[in-house]
Amino acid sequence: MSKEPAKRQQNTLAQRAGEFSIGNDLRVARLGFGSMRLTGKGIWGLPENRDEAISVLQRAVELGINFIDTADSYGPHVAEELIAEALHPYPAGLVIATKGGFDRPGPDRWVENGKPEHLISACEGSLRRLRLDRIDLYQLHRIDPKVPAEDQLSTLKNLQAQGKIKHIGLSEVNVGQIKHAQTIVDVVSVQNRYSVTDRGSEDVLDYCEQQNIAFIPWYPLAAGRLTGPDSPIIRVAKQLNATPSQVAIAWLLKRSKVMLPIPGTSKVQHLEENVAAAALKIDDSEFKALQRSATAS
Repeated sequence: MSKEPAKRQQNTLAQRAGEFSIGNDLRVARLGFGSMRLTGKGIWGLPENRDEAISVLQRAVELGINFIDTADSYGPHVAEELIAEALHPYPAGLVIATKGGFDRPGPDRWVENGKPEHLISACEGSLRRLRLDRIDLYQLHRIDPKVPAEDQLSTLKNLQAQGKIKHIGLSEVNVGQIKHAQTIVDVVSVQNRYSVTDRGSEDVLDYCEQQNIAFIPWYPLAAGRLTGPDSPIIRVAKQLNATPSQVAIAWLLKRSKVMLPIPGTSKVQHLEENVAAAALKIDDSEFKALQRSATAS
């Protein structure tokens, strides 16, 4: 019964963001969906409105989104289970990326665990919950400083050789860590915190551009410092009859051809607002004004 909304006529709004080929063979719209908010408070337990969460996932696909990011730690397990319930059997071309490498002792608590046995168990659990034979993109959620990085990456390489994962990505890494990882595995994506006002990963983004690695910015709408009444993002939003969040997404899409924002939400209305940003174009002068303001702040 929950599958019916996903069968409604789809549109291609998300495709207006352009496309990117992850690993040169997973072609997706450059505006995806992040599922972390489809859980309870503290990224723990079930969402407040489970039916709405299911509707969000189904509506995302209807709007042309074909890249959904999740993790075993979201809930934990809740986001992956909701994705399968809402969308399985999956439509052709839908790429689901998940992550492993955290233990969750409680709400808002995250403990790195890169032990090989944990990563193997996490991957196999994700396969079961997502009802997949192979995960298209499996990301190391963090490089655990307590475990040799070689052991963590070699574990993912072995899972890849076994056919359980297709491509490997990293999260919250610096350029040196990416280069080291590339000596062990083929890195096709990097997921770091990044937004128009939070550009600490600028060098990582530049390196991803050079290597044609997908750069997936998490917390992409962190525009709080630019949303005062006289701020540039508010001025641009008014000029374009858009919201500040839509301008923040449009800025990211213009910033780089390897950028793949994944704004998340638990509300259908907010999802539709975010996806509408795919059609929003900011000109060079607006782009530079926002960039200068963020740097100055």
